[in-house]
This record gives sequence, C-alpha cells and structure tokens, in this order.
Amino acid sequence: MRVVEISQFGPPEVLKLAERPDPIAGPGEVLVDVAAAGVNRPDVIQRLGKYPPPPGASDLPGLEVAGIVAALGAGVSSFAIGDEVCALVAGGGYAERVNVPQEQCLPVPRGLSMIEAAAIPETYFTVWTNVFERGELTGGESILIHGGTSGIGTTAIQLAHAFGARVLTTAGTDEKCEAARALGADHAFNYQTTDWVAAARQATGGHGVNMVLDIVGGDYIGRNLDLLASEGRLVQIAFLKSPKAELDFSVMMRKRAWITGSTLRPRTPAEKGAIAQQLRHHVWPLLEARVVRPIIHQVFPLAQAADAHRLMEAGTHIGKLVLDTRA
Repeated sequence: MRVVEISQFGPPEVLKLAERPDPIAGPGEVLVDVAAAGVNRPDVIQRLGKYPPPPGASDLPGLEVAGIVAALGAGVSSFAIGDEVCALVAGGGYAERVNVPQEQCLPVPRGLSMIEAAAIPETYFTVWTNVFERGELTGGESILIHGGTSGIGTTAIQLAHAFGARVLTTAGTDEKCEAARALGADHAFNYQTTDWVAAARQATGGHGVNMVLDIVGGDYIGRNLDLLASEGRLVQIAFLKSPKAELDFSVMMRKRAWITGSTLRPRTPAEKGAIAQQLRHHVWPLLEARVVRPIIHQVFPLAQAADAHRLMEAGTHIGKLVLDTRA
C-alpha cells in the first residue's frame, strides 16, 4: 500500500510517499480501505518530533479516516465487510489501509461523502468529550471558543449552537470572524484588533462566560480565568502558545471556577468507544439532518500531504484539510 512517512523530523518536505506491506486485521480490529484521511494540527506537531505516537500505535501520521471495511479480525461483530465507516485512529491515517479497533469505528453518516466523513472523527470526538462531557455545557449557557475557524473551532461552534448555547469566539481576521458567525457564533472577535476579554465581557452584560474552550494557552490562560462567570469552567485542549502560565488562583477561588482538560490519542479503545457511542446517539442525527456539518477547506491527493501541512502551518484555512487517497 502507499503511505506517507515522516522520513525525519522537520519541515513539510520530510513527508515522503512510500510503500509498506498491507496490514492484517488483528483480534477486535477492522481493516479499512482508506478513501480519505483528515489532516490535523497534531500531525504537524508529530512531524516536528514533538508529539510521539503512543506505545503500539503506527509511526505514520493521521488520526482520522473514512473508507470501506475490507477485512475483520477475530471477534469483530459490529461491522461487516463492505460497510462504509469513519474512524478515529491513534496513527496510520496517511495510508491506503489501516487497522482500527472496532470500538473506534462509526458508520458514515447518511448523505455524507467519504471526504466529509474523514473530517469528522478527530474534532467531533475531541469537542464532544471536552465541551459536553468534561465541561458539561448546557443549553442557555455561554461559551467562548478560541480559534473559531480551526477544525476544532468550526465543530465546537456548530455543536454548541445546536445544543442551545450562546457562542462567542475569536479568530485572526475579519473574514474568519464572518465565517464563524455564519456557522452559528453570536459574537466573533478579531483578536488581532480587538481586546477580546473586554468585548466578551461587554457581550455578556459583564457576567462573563460559563465556559472557555482554549487551544492557545500561554497568557490566554489567565485572561480566560478573568473572563469566566461564577462557577465557570476553563477547558484546555491544546497549547499553540505555551503550556505554562502564571496564574492568580484567588480569581478561580472567588468565582468557584475550575480548570480541566484532556488528551484523546492515548486513551484506550474502550474509552474512545464510549465517546463514539455518545456521538452516534447525540450527534449523528444532527449530521444526517445537516444541522451540523464538517467544514472542508481544501482536499489534497495523498502524495501532496506536505502541501496540506504547509497550509495548516500558514493558518489561512477555515475548517478542515483532507487527503484523498484515491487521487
């Protein structure tokens, strides 16, 4: 099979097309003929040598795929050969075939293409478990989502809006702010030209927001705490700036606020499977009704994975980047 390898750590040029033996499905695994694979920020970080795959995972980048079930390992009962699935993987997505624990597979939502389906798992699993399970966002509450036009951001805006929350977001250009509003954000602030803390506080009548979903870190962490309302929650899922910050914990104490966060990739198949079942119950009907949808910015042939990474690092995209393994 064709794959894209990280030949050495470094710039996008280190991504090289190569050939490897076809994988064989092990016990509890589904072998997927990959039609498309999503490109995500963690892939870039892995390429730079700063995000090693967990033990036992493929060294190939790629955390989400869509395709057709080609073979079943022993004990697999949830799927049949020929089923169209999308799946969360711990690595190995940049390839024409990949093994996936059956718990991490979901049927392609009715009416969606393989390209669209490949753009779902990583961001939808991440947003669901962090915003709705850990963060416990409910209808009528407010949420500030940083990076509103990223893959995570476009997913979080749509889901929070669909479940009745008031959505505020930040983005780096006026064009991106307009795109965020079109997806359901009530307020979008250009962080390059606007004091988003002051603007968000004004938009909430001085009360602050019930939740912040942050991918930035660094000096944003203290500002996020300042913006939280009483009983507010800060959910930290990435650090585009820095994982370190100096915080005044008296602010958190006065507000009875709390900070949480999580990683997804190292979790067990059982843990990921539990999230998958929640998505199938709560979110798949919304996808099939087109209430929410994956936002695709650009599709690249598998051999042009380096170009996809260059665009990811440029940060000019809105939504998801996808590799088409059939192109």
